[in-house]
Amino acid sequence: MSSTTWSAPYATHPVVATVPVPGSKSETNRAYVLAALSAGPSTITGALESRDATLMRDGLTALGVRLEKAYPAGICVEHVIPPAHFTPAPDGIDVGLAGTVMRFLPAVAALAPGATSFYGDPRASERPIAPLLRALSALGVRVDGERIPFTMCSPTRLSGRTMSVAAQESSQFVSALLLAGARYPEGIELLLTSGRVPSRPHIDMTIAMLRARGVLVTEGHGSFTIAPSPIAAIAATVTPDLSNAAAFLAAGVLTGGQVKVPDWPFETTQPGDLIRAIIVGFGGRVERTATGVVVAGADGDLSACDLDLGAASELTPVVAALAAFSRGTSHLGGIGHIRGHETDRIAAIAATLRAVGVRVEETADGLNITGATSRLTPALLPTYADHRIAHLAALIGLRVPGVLLDDVATTAKTMPDFPATWRAMVTGEPPR
Repeated sequence: MSSTTWSAPYATHPVVATVPVPGSKSETNRAYVLAALSAGPSTITGALESRDATLMRDGLTALGVRLEKAYPAGICVEHVIPPAHFTPAPDGIDVGLAGTVMRFLPAVAALAPGATSFYGDPRASERPIAPLLRALSALGVRVDGERIPFTMCSPTRLSGRTMSVAAQESSQFVSALLLAGARYPEGIELLLTSGRVPSRPHIDMTIAMLRARGVLVTEGHGSFTIAPSPIAAIAATVTPDLSNAAAFLAAGVLTGGQVKVPDWPFETTQPGDLIRAIIVGFGGRVERTATGVVVAGADGDLSACDLDLGAASELTPVVAALAAFSRGTSHLGGIGHIRGHETDRIAAIAATLRAVGVRVEETADGLNITGATSRLTPALLPTYADHRIAHLAALIGLRVPGVLLDDVATTAKTMPDFPATWRAMVTGEPPR
């Protein structure tokens, strides 16, 4: 067994636990970018501390932003001081495998006259980014390459405001341009040339965070317009990451137990909030309280669901785990674009489930998963350098003794203490 191999905890009894989760990665990295673009210094409370967030901080620092952390009362408070003028980063910005970093930062770097290079993990070159780079070229930005790694060269002053983007592969193309658009000399008029845009709630999150900072976003039929305007500096607070929370809630459902995630926001644009309705659809029980969300297992077997996950595709691995232990065949659709996520998630989910004996069919835009009707077999499960696939494997391990993960450390992308928190949830012992 490799020193990095992790034995997934098997639940010998219903899991009953309260599990606080750290701040949202999506909110954190948007808050960093908006603070960097703001008219003055600002603060971010509760920012996620993870690899993706560190990559964003380091990238902004390379562009001239100052970030200083403090921990009053043990809570992370980030002070962000934007530069008078952004500076290029010719030595390169490491994007890792983070979609928000590789897509949001080029839109910021467009404001830094000169050459800025981007590089990342080996798989980063497989993640789509060309539509965003083509859109930036409409403002006078020259780009050498259409995949990571690439170098962009920004002019002394951007010109023009109208740009087109095909966003069927990622809503982050749209969010990247909206986040920076108010700082472009003529603002932006963004035209969507594709049909359905996945993960629409993430665009709603971007718009809501812009409006909280005084930026008016006008949405038309297939278009967004932002006039040039300052971005107000505010004291922002990041809410818990509901997509990470989904894995812990699913643990309560799959073991017939009860799991509470405290501080669940009453109003949110996080797509992860949809896990509540999804759990109910499978037959689990969900209660919203004044202090959080509590889920419990079904009174009987879970039942298969037909779901369009296009609005919350990041939940697909967790939903696949629920489907794997439900009666009947679940049809998960609207998720063809997740083949371009940290890994080909459709293929990775199918391979993971088949490895333990679950019947799975890949479709053009999703998965058909037939719930297990016989005892599943343990296996060493690859995580594909994808934190969400690691969540899927950990959930399988709750019901299948002897499951191993080849690299649970990939969960540090959005939750560095995931292994200890998961084990404590299952065993009832404090994290070590």
